Amino acid sequence: MHGSAASEDDVHSGAPGDEDSPLRILVVEDDEGDALLVREHLQDGGLAHETVWVRTVDDALLHLDADCVLLDLGLPDAMGLSALQRVLEAGAPPVVVLTGLTDTDAGVEAVAAGAQDFLAKGDVDPDLLARAVRYAVQRRRLEDTGRALYRSLVRAAETTRLERALLPTPAVTDTRMEVRVGYRAGRDGLLGGDFYDVVERPDGTVLAMVGDVCGHGPDEAALGATLRTAWRTLVLAGIPADEILGLLERVLAAERARPEIFTTVSMLAVLPDRRTADLYLAGHPVPLLLGSPSVLLPSGRRGRALGVPVGGGWPAQRLDLGPSWRVLLYTDGLLEATVGDGSQRLGKAGLLDVAHRTMLGTAETDGAVRPDEDPVLGRMLSAVRARHGGDLVDDAAVVLIGCDA
Repeated sequence: MHGSAASEDDVHSGAPGDEDSPLRILVVEDDEGDALLVREHLQDGGLAHETVWVRTVDDALLHLDADCVLLDLGLPDAMGLSALQRVLEAGAPPVVVLTGLTDTDAGVEAVAAGAQDFLAKGDVDPDLLARAVRYAVQRRRLEDTGRALYRSLVRAAETTRLERALLPTPAVTDTRMEVRVGYRAGRDGLLGGDFYDVVERPDGTVLAMVGDVCGHGPDEAALGATLRTAWRTLVLAGIPADEILGLLERVLAAERARPEIFTTVSMLAVLPDRRTADLYLAGHPVPLLLGSPSVLLPSGRRGRALGVPVGGGWPAQRLDLGPSWRVLLYTDGLLEATVGDGSQRLGKAGLLDVAHRTMLGTAETDGAVRPDEDPVLGRMLSAVRARHGGDLVDDAAVVLIGCDA
C-alpha cells in the first residue's frame, strides 16, 4: 500500500450501520506496517469487517462513511489531540484511538475529547482490538437510540402542549346544555391548524366556535393555538360577539408567518334563553342542525375568511332554535373525506347522513373509537373514516352543542 489512496479488503457487502453486515472500519495510520498489523488483528479477532486505509487526516475526512475509525495520533498533517478533534468536528463515526503513545494522561484526554476508547499499539492483541471496535460501535448506536428517544419525547411533549392549547376543555356550567367536542389529526398523526372552543359567559351566553388555519404543519398548529387562546380571552373579557371576529383577525395578521395565510371560523352565540342564537360565518362551512331530518343552518349572512384582504365583515344570522335542538360545528376535514372509488368527496350531504345515523345509533363505523374520545363524536368520526376507508387526510374538529329544555 503506497500513497494516500484508500485500499479495501475483499469484503464489500452491507451498508454502514447495518448490524447484520460487516463493519466498515477506517484505519488512519501513516505507517504501512502498523496498518497491515491492524488489519491482521481484526481478521484474527473474528470480526466481520472491511477496512479502508488512509495515511492522513485530510484523506480520512473523505472516507467518514464508516462504522468506526481507528486513529493514530501521530500523522503527517496532525499530531496529538488535534487529529482527533479534526475528525470529530467533521462528523466522524465512533473513534478508537490506536497510537504508539503510552502516556496514560493522553488516553484520558482523548476519551474526554470524544474518543470511544484509547489503545496503545504495543498492548493490542486481536481479541482486544476486535472487542474495542465492537463496543465503540455499539455504544454509538445506543447513544443514537437515546438521542432519537429523547427527540421523540420532546416532540411528544410539544404535541401535548399544542393539544392543550388547540383542544381545550369546554367551560360551560349550565346543566341544560349538551356540549361535546372531538378532534382527529390527519394521516400523518400531527396536529394541524384546526381548533375549537366553547365558553359560557357570566350573563349565561354560551359561545362555541371551530376554526381552521389554511395549511397543515407545526406553524399552522401554533397559529391555531394562538388564535384559539385569543378567542377565549376575548370571550372572557366580555367583548361583544359581533366584535370578536374582527379582533381575532387582527391577532391573525400580527401572528401569521406569511400574508397569504387565512383562517376560516364558524361561531355560534347561544343566548341565555337557550332558544335563540346568533351564527357568524367567516368563510367556514355551514353548521348542521341535527334532527329528523338533519339540515344545514341558514347561511344567508356569510362573511369572508379572516385575513383575506377584501371588504365586508361578519354579520350575525339570528336563529330561532326552539326548546330542543342540537347544532354541529365542524371543519372541512370531514367534508373532504373521499368515498367510493376515491373520486368523490363526502361533502355536506354525506356528512348530514353520517351525523343523522350517528344520532340514531345506526352509523357504520370502522371501530376506531378511542377511549379518551367523546363516545358520540367518536362514533361520528369513526363513521366518516369507515366511508373514507382509513385515516383522514386532513384534520377534523367537531363541536356538538345543544339544549333540551
